[in-house]
Amino acid sequence: MKTTFVIPTYNEAENLPKLTRTLFELPLDGLCVLVIDDASKDGTGEIAEELKKEFPSRLDVIHRTGKLGLGSAYITGFKHLLEGDSSAIGQMDADFSHEPHKVLELVQTLKTCDIAVGSRYVPGGALDKNWPFWRKWLSGFGNLYARTILSLPILDTTGGFRLWRRETLAAMPLERVRSNGYVFQVEMAYVAHRLGFQFKEVPIYFAERLWGQSKMSFKIQMEAALRVWVLPGQYHDLKKIR
Repeated sequence: MKTTFVIPTYNEAENLPKLTRTLFELPLDGLCVLVIDDASKDGTGEIAEELKKEFPSRLDVIHRTGKLGLGSAYITGFKHLLEGDSSAIGQMDADFSHEPHKVLELVQTLKTCDIAVGSRYVPGGALDKNWPFWRKWLSGFGNLYARTILSLPILDTTGGFRLWRRETLAAMPLERVRSNGYVFQVEMAYVAHRLGFQFKEVPIYFAERLWGQSKMSFKIQMEAALRVWVLPGQYHDLKKIR
């Protein structure tokens, strides 16, 4: 089974080579990476091209013209891969906040569901132990907020470490997805739930990035708070297909 992870990048020059090599060292046949680079100013795009030469059959790169957002980066990657031969399509951060070895557990879990979710909030999952209390509270409240309003069946609604069956993504109305910040994860989970797809959560430890700067901002947080209320109306016509 060919499994390809979409990894959006913006100024991840320090992280991308380390992450790519760590992933390709995993004992998993058919594991590939698609980098979506948003015209990084630190040379991440050029580094991705060098990695493509090093791993010509396992890594590909799509270069975009500017910082166009997380959600649109994933949609670009998903649509590209749906034209190819990947049986499973994943998503993860470039900064090692998602433990690479957990890819193996996500792949195994996907055999019994439609979407395998790396979860910080199921038993065994955790947030970075060095995070201050207010940050842990904000993360937990954000998940509770989205889960309660949208009646989602998963505990980690905002996490971005996921693996999708190809058939699941192909059935999603990706052209209707509008969220561009981290609430993109909530919107995708909500649409999948409305369509009747089944989730399973895998416990993960969410670590603080070691290199580079976080992309989180107040604007992104406000988008998340407001978009959650819009989603039921936006997708009122969706009916279960599973």
